[in-house]
Amino acid sequence: MMTKKVTFSFLIAVLLFIGNFVFQACSIQPLAWTPPQKPELKGSLKENDLLASTEWIDLNGWYGPEDIAVDQDGNLYCGAHVSATDFTDGRILKIDTLGEVSEFCNPHNWVTGLDFDAEENLIACIPNIGLGSIDKNGKLTVLTEKDENDNPFLMLNDVDIAQDGNIYFSNTSSKVKFSRKHARKIIFEVKPDGGLYRYNPSTKVTQTLIDGAYFANGVAVSQNDDFVLLVELTKYRIIRYWLKGDKKGTIDIFIDNLPGLPNGIAKRSDGSFWVGFTTRRDDTLDKFQPKPFMKKLIYATPLWLQPKQESFGMIMHLSEEGKVIKTYYEPTGEIVSEASSVEEHNGYLYLGGDLTDHIGRYKLVE
Repeated sequence: MMTKKVTFSFLIAVLLFIGNFVFQACSIQPLAWTPPQKPELKGSLKENDLLASTEWIDLNGWYGPEDIAVDQDGNLYCGAHVSATDFTDGRILKIDTLGEVSEFCNPHNWVTGLDFDAEENLIACIPNIGLGSIDKNGKLTVLTEKDENDNPFLMLNDVDIAQDGNIYFSNTSSKVKFSRKHARKIIFEVKPDGGLYRYNPSTKVTQTLIDGAYFANGVAVSQNDDFVLLVELTKYRIIRYWLKGDKKGTIDIFIDNLPGLPNGIAKRSDGSFWVGFTTRRDDTLDKFQPKPFMKKLIYATPLWLQPKQESFGMIMHLSEEGKVIKTYYEPTGEIVSEASSVEEHNGYLYLGGDLTDHIGRYKLVE
């Protein structure tokens, strides 16, 4: 009798597993996309270990400082979630100049993009909630939750503020709420479900600039507010939307075929840009991208059985014209496992991470 019960329970478990596998496979509709042959790491892309001297600023048990903002006094701010695998709850942390960590704001959600406006309000991208403004006392006000066509901002990603006060931000998807699994789904599907938007604080109007971007991620406005850059993670590229001049309102490619998965982008004081990478290109992922059926099978596999993100530190310095000036690496991944963002302040680069429990601090040597 006991043997029959065990056998029956085992069969039920197998059927449930198969049923869930089929359901997950049917829940994704990936497109076939053939990535370009990844570039050789030579010249300005040559591999090195320059980031090996990076120090850590501990977050006292919090994880995921994807983006970093610095106030006028040199204090750091970042979003954080409760563990390396739990993104369902989060805070905005403040790290003072002595390294003391405190909770600045509790949006009950992970925050992915941050930037200070001229009044020192902290503008924040909050997935599943919207674009928010946080005053000096940590009070959150939601500025916008959807675009002009009532599409919700479910995966707000990054934000940058122009000199004229306009706020530019990205949304990775208006179709699925943020989760690790949904983020992976978007990478596999390679569909233009994201976009670039502008919010005018004076008129409180939200405007779509790019409707259809491939895993819309980092955002950076140029030094003279003549264009804004948008990272497309799944396409390994950065596109440019022109705000002024003869090309106003048009889109072109700023740089293509990057050697890794680009994440955040930030403008330097001289008009050039820093780009942070989640990791380097994965040959296996590139191999499967043209094969929708294989991507369905991989996606349907339980997350804990899927290949883990490789730990590999990489950031890139780009000119204002989109040329690679220099690339910085930490190839072991032991000191810099990822660099989701790069924030420069007083001769140091502060490196973020979606999964790290610290902020990287690198003394810049150019």
